Amino acid sequence: MKLGVLDQAPVTSGNTAAGALKKAEELAILADELGYSRMWMAEHHGGHAFASSAPEVTAARLAAKTDRIRIGTGGVMMMHYSPLKLAEVFKTLSAFSPGRIDFGVGRAPGGDTSAMYALSEGRQLMLHNMYDKLEITMQLMNDEVPENELYAKNAAAPTEVALPEVWLLGSSGNSALKAAEMGVGYSFAQFFNGAMSREILDQYRNHYQPSVFMEKPLISVSYMVTTAETKEEAEYEALPQDIFRLMMSKGRIVPLMTPEEAHQMPLTEIDRMAIQEGRKIHLVGAAKDIAARLQEEQEHYGFHEAMICSIPHSQEKRLEVYRLLARELLS
Repeated sequence: MKLGVLDQAPVTSGNTAAGALKKAEELAILADELGYSRMWMAEHHGGHAFASSAPEVTAARLAAKTDRIRIGTGGVMMMHYSPLKLAEVFKTLSAFSPGRIDFGVGRAPGGDTSAMYALSEGRQLMLHNMYDKLEITMQLMNDEVPENELYAKNAAAPTEVALPEVWLLGSSGNSALKAAEMGVGYSFAQFFNGAMSREILDQYRNHYQPSVFMEKPLISVSYMVTTAETKEEAEYEALPQDIFRLMMSKGRIVPLMTPEEAHQMPLTEIDRMAIQEGRKIHLVGAAKDIAARLQEEQEHYGFHEAMICSIPHSQEKRLEVYRLLARELLS
C-alpha cells in the first residue's frame, strides 16, 4: 500500500503558528526518509487553529527541503484564485521540482463566510464555475490557448515545464464523475463525513478519460488516524482530537489541548456518545490494528493510496504515528 501525508499545520495548545509550520517541515523530511509517496498541505482561512493558509507557499519550502517525496496541496481552494494565477504558481513549483509537484484542488471555501468575502475583497462570489475554472487552469498549465476569451491571450509562465499531477478533492462523491471526465486523480476525504462507497469510486474508475496529466485513474483516500504501540496509548492521545471535533460541531474552534487537559475536561453522556459516533471517521488503535484496517479498506474499495492526517498534541507523538504506519505498511 502507498501512504501519503495530509497536513493542516495544526496550532496546538501552548504552541505558535510559526512553530506549526516548522513542524510541517519536520514531518515532510521524516516522511521523505520513511518512503511516503506524497505530502499535501491543506488550505484554511480566518482562524487560529491551523497555520496552513498558503499551502502553495509551504509546498515550495517542503519541496526544497526534501529529495524524493511528491509535494502538493490538498487542496488549493479554487474559488479564491484566478486560473492564470493557479497555473503560474504550480508551473513555477514544477519548474523547481519537476516530477514531484501535485496540484490538488477543492471547491470548498476553506473558511467561513467572512473569510470568503474578505478573500474576494467583497466582490460577488462565483461558486458555479469551479469545474470550468479547473479546466482552464489545466489548459494554461499545458501551454494551451483556452477558448475562454478572458484567458486566451495570456500564456502561463513559465512555459514548457514538467506538468504537475492534478487531483480533484471530494467528500460526498459529487466530484467523482468530473474528476474522471477531466482525466485527473480523485482524492476522497473519508475523515470529513465517512461517506465513502464502492459506487462513488467505481463511477470514477468506469468513466475515466486519460489525459496528459494522468494516464490512468488514481484514487487516494484521506483518513484521520491516531495510533501508538498499544490501543491504550492511542486512546489517551486521541481524546484531544475527539474533543476538538466535538467543539467544532458546537460552533466552537479551540486549540487542540494536551491529553492531560482533555482527560480532565468534564464531558456529558451526550458528549461521550458524540465522540463515539465520531470514531467512525477517526481511526484510533494500535499500529498493527490500524494497518490491518487500512489494508482491509483498500482491498474492499480498491483505492491506491491512503493519505494520513494525524494530530496528536505532541510533535513527538505525531511523528511516531507516521513511523509506526511506515513500519507496518511500507517495510
